[in-house]
Amino acid sequence: MRNNPKLDAALEALHGDMLETLRRWIRIPSVRGGAAENAPFGQEIRRMLDTAMEDIRRLGMNPRDIDGYCCDAEIGSGEETIAVLAHLDVVPEGDGWQDEPYAAVVRDGRLFGRGTSDDKGPGVAALFAMKALLDAEVPMRKKIRLILGCDEECGMEDLAHYEKVVGLPDSGFSPDASFPMINTEKGITAMTLNAGMEDSRLISIESGTRSNVVPGLAVALVEGDYREAAAEAFECENEACEIETSLEEGNTCIRITGIPAHASTPDKGVNAAKLLLMVLSKLGIGGAAVKALYEMTGSENEGRGLGIAGSDEVSGKLTINLGLLSVREGVLSVTYDCRYPVMFNGQTVRSMVAQVLRDYGFVMEPGRDSVPHHVPEKSGLVRQMMDVYNDIMGTEDHPYAIGGGTYARHLKEGVAFGMLFPEEPGLEHQPNESIDIANFYKAARIYAYAMAALCE
Repeated sequence: MRNNPKLDAALEALHGDMLETLRRWIRIPSVRGGAAENAPFGQEIRRMLDTAMEDIRRLGMNPRDIDGYCCDAEIGSGEETIAVLAHLDVVPEGDGWQDEPYAAVVRDGRLFGRGTSDDKGPGVAALFAMKALLDAEVPMRKKIRLILGCDEECGMEDLAHYEKVVGLPDSGFSPDASFPMINTEKGITAMTLNAGMEDSRLISIESGTRSNVVPGLAVALVEGDYREAAAEAFECENEACEIETSLEEGNTCIRITGIPAHASTPDKGVNAAKLLLMVLSKLGIGGAAVKALYEMTGSENEGRGLGIAGSDEVSGKLTINLGLLSVREGVLSVTYDCRYPVMFNGQTVRSMVAQVLRDYGFVMEPGRDSVPHHVPEKSGLVRQMMDVYNDIMGTEDHPYAIGGGTYARHLKEGVAFGMLFPEEPGLEHQPNESIDIANFYKAARIYAYAMAALCE
């Protein structure tokens, strides 16, 4: 089945349409907004959902609108259904882009734009893999159901609604990570803690767009003139990071630039909020609460300072990202995004962090916890898909674990499958997010053959 000339010809004939479809999707800034009628995640995401359904109809499939939370479409026949789960929402664009984030610029064999890799590009690749299977008239004894969600980045309310209203298949994959395959996802818990400010000199802080993004910018307003002292207190080994200070009506504005990254890989970024905590702590501004945040989480991403560090053989080490930091109206608020190993307990992690920071005036808000997910390598789903990948790529690779959380964890037997290839840079949640167009087409081919193998 991995050598089907008719299927390969169908895929190649779709390349131009694939690229233009993705460019059209990228031009829609589908960041979550305020709920409206039939648009639970905002009007831009509603527009993106409508656009996706128009393209699905154009390609000869019949989409269903699930109350504005998701849409789905099926091909194939039979009683068993394989789910393919992708998402249409994106994180905010942030700063530092070379091009306009939604311009869908093509340059040097790459397509640039927010959502190219996470997750509109993979969603388009899966959709066109299904179209190629139809065009090539590949026999399918099972159904493939593509589900395009609208709230993956902000809590996955979309799939919770889908599961309640429609019901999810037991097996499938999400094209929202890396090849060769992710069969293990760490647990995820977001922890928001608040403390009253002891030091009135710290007027405000703003840093972070989402808890699952390493902040690339942090801004503080401090009473008095601390311009020179703040600049002297700033330290960063990465030359891309910098501090700017200015005087605004007698108060010092401190603006620090870091490097954004996905919260599951905090070491790939430089956290601007942590750099700001370092500067404020050195200046003695912010009291015990600011100093505690810096000393406990300012220099590492493994939770050692909070007493939660650890690892297991299945999924590796715990990581923690300081994703949101603010001071507003005398309240210091911090939100951590923690990715914990399969063998850990999320509620225990939360309790330990709450206990450690309680002595410095912090109180933890109620929060959500997404438990770890693991599919054994001996699973039939894993073996079939890995056989396709290794056959096409000429490799002998094995699945592995990540700290990221994908829709796959909503399935009893779900894995994440591409579309980032080994050795490619992971640019999701970062400025200048982009994909290699040739690899985009290659991923669609792998998806088509994997779908065919699963439906034999």
